[in-house]
Amino acid sequence: MKKSVAAALAAIAIVAAVAGGALWYLNRAPEPLTLYGNVDIRTVNISFRVGGRLQTLRVDEGDAVKAGQALGELDRAPYENALGQAIANADAAKAKYDLLLAGYRAEEIAQATAAVRQAQAAYDYARNFYQRQQGLWKSRTVSANDLENARSARDQAQANLKAAQDKLSQYHTGNRPQEIAQAKASLEQAEAALAQARLDLQDTRLIAPSNGTILTRAVEPGSMLGAGASVLTLSLTRPVWIRAYINEASLNQAQPGRGLLLYTDGRPDKPWHGKIGFVSPTAEFTPKTVETTDLRTDLVYRLRIIVTDPDDTLRQGMPVTITFPDGARHE
Repeated sequence: MKKSVAAALAAIAIVAAVAGGALWYLNRAPEPLTLYGNVDIRTVNISFRVGGRLQTLRVDEGDAVKAGQALGELDRAPYENALGQAIANADAAKAKYDLLLAGYRAEEIAQATAAVRQAQAAYDYARNFYQRQQGLWKSRTVSANDLENARSARDQAQANLKAAQDKLSQYHTGNRPQEIAQAKASLEQAEAALAQARLDLQDTRLIAPSNGTILTRAVEPGSMLGAGASVLTLSLTRPVWIRAYINEASLNQAQPGRGLLLYTDGRPDKPWHGKIGFVSPTAEFTPKTVETTDLRTDLVYRLRIIVTDPDDTLRQGMPVTITFPDGARHE
C-alpha cells in the first residue's frame, strides 16, 4: 500500500514538473534577434570635367580630405587663352548689337540729307536741260544724238536722286528688326560661349565633393588626361551603412527607426549603435555571402542600417553582427 502511494506521489511530481517546464517554456522571454551583415561605404570616382595636362596633385592614398578642399589642378594656360578670346568675341558682339539698336547718328542723317539736296539739284538741271533740248529738236537746231544724251543725263540724275532718297529714308527708319534680332542672337551666343569658357577654367581645379579618405591615386602630375578620366577614388566618411538581410518570420521586428547594436570580431565588447533606415519592400533569395542559420533558399528582405556613431575602424565589406536589444526605441 505504501508503495502504491509513493508511486502515485512520484507520478504527480513528474506531471507537475513537466507542466511547470512547459509553462516556463511557453512564457519565457524570446531571445534577442541576431542578424549578420557587412559594412557598406560609398565611394566616388573623382575626375576633371575638362581635359588637359595634370599640373599638380596635392593628396595621396590614405589622406583625409574635407568637402571643398582643392585636390589638384590642370595646366590653366589653354583655358585662360580661350577665356580671353571669348571675352573679346562677346565685347564685339555687344558693340555690334548696341550699334544696330541705337540706329544712325545725326551726322550720318545730315550727310544723307545733303546728298538728297545735291541729287535733287542735279536732277532739276538735267530735266530742264532735256526740256530745252526738246524745243531745239523741234526747230531742228540740235541733232537727235544731242537730244538722246540729254534724256540719258536726266534719267541718270533721277536714279541718283531716288537712291539718295532711299538712303535718307533708311537712316530715318533705322535698322531692320531682322538685323537687330540677328545681332541679339549673336550676342547671346557669344555670352554663352563666354560663360562656358569661365566654367572650363574653373573646372581645371579638382575639388573634393565631400569629406572622406583617398583610396586610390590613379595618375601622376604631367599626365595628359581626357575629360572624365578617373584621377582619385574617394571613400566617403559619412554615411556608413550596414547591409543585412532578415527573413519573413522576423520581419515585424525590422521597423524603420528601431535602434540596434553592431559588433565586429575585433571589438566584441564595445558595440556601435545604429538604426534601421530602409527595409526593402520586395523579397529576394538569400545572397551567398550572407551568414544565416536558415536555408540559403529562404526568401529574405534587405535592410539598410545607418551607423549613428561610426569611426575609422569600420571598413568597407567588414562583417558585422547585429542584435535587436530589448526595449530599443524607435526614433
